[in-house]
Amino acid sequence: MKFFKSLICKARQKSPWLFHMNSGSCNGCDIEIIACLSPRYDVEQAGIHLEASPRHADIICVTGPVTRNAAEAVRTVYGQVCHPKAVVAIGSCPASCNVFAESPFVSGPLNSQIPVDVFVPGCPPRPDAIIEGIAKAAQILSEREARETEVNA
Repeated sequence: MKFFKSLICKARQKSPWLFHMNSGSCNGCDIEIIACLSPRYDVEQAGIHLEASPRHADIICVTGPVTRNAAEAVRTVYGQVCHPKAVVAIGSCPASCNVFAESPFVSGPLNSQIPVDVFVPGCPPRPDAIIEGIAKAAQILSEREARETEVNA
């Protein structure tokens, strides 16, 4: 059983599955996420896989400020991802709402809705910065899995 847990811990670090969620962005960061999947950066070669369902994902990548319409969806998606999970806020908008900060349609930055593990700064951030943020989130997942294994052993 201990071997199986260590295998899962290593798999979370080496092959994270992502769910991408737009919570009201201008799509600049979304385009950069798609660039990560292009042949130039090819994150799938490193084991990073973009998943269509949050129930199959390990990491949630969120772009944009959280609008009032998207706030409930963000919390719902966060609840659908199995534990352990990590959240990556991509771009300036999830961190500070950027130019949308005073808008009456924005409910606030992402960390006011769900806990955020990694912030990737930029407007929009470069694909290498996004990949680095996802790698940090994968490391956090691996450490959480290892801690849970030690506690349950």
